[in-house]
Amino acid sequence: MREQYFPIKSSYIMLQKQGSWQGIQGMLFEPAEPGQKSQIAVIVMHSDGDHIAPPAAAELAKRGYRALGAAVSDRDNPLDEKLLDVKACSDYLRQVPGVRKVITLGHSGGATLMSAYQNAAENGVQAFQGPEKLIKCSDLGELPPADGVMLLDSNYGNGVMTLLSLDPAVTSEDCGKNLNPDLDLFNLANGYDPKGSTYSDEFIRKYLKAQGERNNRLIDAALERLHAIENGKGKYADDEPFLVPGGAQNAFNNKLFPQDIRLLSRTHKAWPLLHADGSITTQIIPCVRRAKNSKSFTDSYRAGTIKSTVRTYLNSSAVRTTADFGYNEDSMYGIDWLSSYSCTPGNMMGVSAPMLVMGMTGGYEFLAAEIIHENTPKIADKTIAFVEGASHGFFPAKECETYPGQFGDTIKTMFDYVDKWLSQTGRFID
Repeated sequence: MREQYFPIKSSYIMLQKQGSWQGIQGMLFEPAEPGQKSQIAVIVMHSDGDHIAPPAAAELAKRGYRALGAAVSDRDNPLDEKLLDVKACSDYLRQVPGVRKVITLGHSGGATLMSAYQNAAENGVQAFQGPEKLIKCSDLGELPPADGVMLLDSNYGNGVMTLLSLDPAVTSEDCGKNLNPDLDLFNLANGYDPKGSTYSDEFIRKYLKAQGERNNRLIDAALERLHAIENGKGKYADDEPFLVPGGAQNAFNNKLFPQDIRLLSRTHKAWPLLHADGSITTQIIPCVRRAKNSKSFTDSYRAGTIKSTVRTYLNSSAVRTTADFGYNEDSMYGIDWLSSYSCTPGNMMGVSAPMLVMGMTGGYEFLAAEIIHENTPKIADKTIAFVEGASHGFFPAKECETYPGQFGDTIKTMFDYVDKWLSQTGRFID
C-alpha cells in the first residue's frame, strides 16, 4: 500500500515555565488539514540541544500528526529543570483543540530526558529520591504522564555516555595533558590504528577497569563537595564548578568502542530489521558503522572537558559502576542503572506506558535499543525494531555502504514504521 503524505504548516511558539523567567522556544508542525491522526501530538526534545525544527517533527506532520519540536530553556540547566520544560510542552499540547493523546519522542540524549520525565510523571519524583540515587531529584510537583514513549536511537543515558567518554589515562583531575601512556587509546604501542583499531583483550580489560575506577572517583569527589555545600562549607552557598578533563560526552569524544568496532557491534537476541526495499527480517542485528574518532581531545579545555557544577554533574552526567564494569560485542555490564536518573534503561524500568524503541545500525549507540527493551518489566505494549544502515541522525550512513544507495531512504523507512506504530487501532486511536 502506498503511503499518503500531507501538506504541512508550522508555527513558532514561545512557552513560559511556571515560576521561571526562562522561555522555551518551539515550532508546532501539523498537517495543513487536520485529520484523524492529528489527535495525536508528539513532543520532540533533546536534553542538551536545539530541537526546534528536527527532521522528526516535519516527518510526523506530513504523515498526519501534530509534532512540537522544542529546545530546552537552558542546555546547562540540571536535568530537574529540563523535566519542567517537557511539562510545559505537554501542558501546551493538551490545550490544542483536537489533541487527545500526547506522546514523547526522545532521540539520543533526548531519550534520557523523556525516559526520566515519564518515570517521574507515572510514579512521582519520589522515584528519583531513594537512597540508591547519587543525588535526589528536586520536588517538581505533579507531572502529567505522556500516553506513550518513542525512543529513537537512544543513547545509553547521559550518565553512561559520560562514563564511556572518560579518559582513564588522565593522571590528575586538574590537567588534561598528563596521560598514562599504558592507558592511552591513541598510543600505537597499545594497538591504535588510525584506520580502525583492534586492541588486545588484555588492553581492553585494563582500559575498562581504569575507566570504571576513575568514574567512581569522580563521583566520590562530587559527593564530597555536595556534602560540604549542604553543610555550609562549600565555596559557594548553592553549588560549585566541577571540571572533568577528558570527559565531555560529545560524539567525537566517546572512547574505545568507536575505535574498535568489534565492541558493541551486534545485538544479543534476534529482532526485526527494516530494509530499504520494505522487507523486514528477524535476526541478530549487526552494526555497520565504521571506525571513527582518530584524535584525542583530552588535552582540550573547550572540546574535551566537562564544564559543569557539582549538582548538575551528579544529576545529569553520572552513574555508578561496579568492579566488573565493561562491555563486549553484544553486552554491557557492571553499571548500576538505578543509581542515576540520567540513565535511560534505569528510568524505563519504572514506566508502563506503550513504548517504541528503535536502533540505527549505522550509528554508534544502536545497541542501547536492546538494553532498554530488555529492562522494561512494567510495559506490556512494547515494540523494538532496527533500521538497516541509518546513521545516528536517521539519514543513510553512506560511508558504510558497499554500493551507492544500498540503504535507501532511511528517513522514510523509519518514519513509515513509526506511523504504523502510532496509528495502530486500539493503541492511541480507537
